[in-house]
Amino acid sequence: MRRRTAGTIAVVSALGMTAVLGGCGSTGSSDVTLRLVAADYGDSAANSSKKYWDALAKEYEKQHSGVKVEVSVYSWNDVDRKVKEMVDAGHAPDMAQIGAYADYAAEGKLYAASDLLSIRTQADFLSQLSDAGEWKHTQYGIPFAASTRVLFYNKTLFAKAGLTPPTSWDDLAADARVLKDKGVKYPYALPLGPEEAQAETMQWLLAGGSGYTDEIGTYTIDSAANVETFTWLKDELVGKGLTGPVAPGKLNRADAFAAFADGQVGMLNGHPTLIQQASKKGVKFGMVPMPGRTGKARASMGVADWMMGFRQNGHADQIGDFLDFVYTEKNVLDFSREYGLLPVTGSASNTMAASNASPDKALHPFLEQLPTSELYPVGKTSWAAVSAAVKQSIGQAVAPGGSPAGVLTRLQSSATAADSSNAN
Repeated sequence: MRRRTAGTIAVVSALGMTAVLGGCGSTGSSDVTLRLVAADYGDSAANSSKKYWDALAKEYEKQHSGVKVEVSVYSWNDVDRKVKEMVDAGHAPDMAQIGAYADYAAEGKLYAASDLLSIRTQADFLSQLSDAGEWKHTQYGIPFAASTRVLFYNKTLFAKAGLTPPTSWDDLAADARVLKDKGVKYPYALPLGPEEAQAETMQWLLAGGSGYTDEIGTYTIDSAANVETFTWLKDELVGKGLTGPVAPGKLNRADAFAAFADGQVGMLNGHPTLIQQASKKGVKFGMVPMPGRTGKARASMGVADWMMGFRQNGHADQIGDFLDFVYTEKNVLDFSREYGLLPVTGSASNTMAASNASPDKALHPFLEQLPTSELYPVGKTSWAAVSAAVKQSIGQAVAPGGSPAGVLTRLQSSATAADSSNAN
């Protein structure tokens, strides 16, 4: 079942295979304990990811009597740090499901995906997610969960103002002006605060026709298109008072989402978790693709979290067999539906797209964006430093007296330096 055993796959064609198989039989060993460290996607003890993983591990162990799977789940605030501490102490877990893989790949600590996964599992991943998991043209990051961004708008506020959802930047600015005149607190919420500024920034860069990098992965933060994008934001939205009472550089994503759920926001970029948050508060909302400068944006921003297998303890066969089970269509769909996230496999995506049941139908607008989405440059070991720099300073680009060109040029210089120092 693995790529290493080439003789067994000669009769298997990856083309057209939309299902993945788990429980392929014996792992060839006994009395092995696999340790997995995973992130918690739940918002309470009742829906902690620990429940999902414990049930999954129990089911797997029924089929594989010689393998135990021990799972430790930590909040997103702690999980990356916990894994780093384990690795630094010489006690790497067998698997980690966290936010970044590139540093570990660069240090030679990870198995390549092809050393672990069956051909069927590898063929089922959405190609842009598999590509984003590559470091130096080899896939080490295995996509685990994904999301995209769409433009949320408050249907009640739009109806009262006689507005339709925007399809261009001019429309967005015009709608925001009307909403402001109607007393809406945040006509367009622009969260460029330190919590997640890199996400809002990327969505606007894509909408403006560019991004953080070019096609070959070179940073282009200060490109002419990006400077034009932030100049437009500064002049047409922020400068005209259309982004609310909190300066964008001080507005965090969580606060913007909370304000939307309280009915105080006309429009903002959001991901799937905002659906439940707004619905709980009774806010009637619509979702449309993020508009571009003169029409539909070039791409939506996509985000993926990553699974990886560490080499330290060996266990490649057991890790791979367990992960083949994790990525069966049923298990991928169960996780996606529980936490309002998008499947990372073609088989599960097709099933979700064909379903009009809840919660699948609510995720369709995000799912439609996924095939053409663009992810952060997570395959660059410099990305963590660049992302931190964006969080810290991008808000200055739209502040009164700020210089979009100046801020983006400084970020470009920092990115180039980080790239060089990481020899990526």
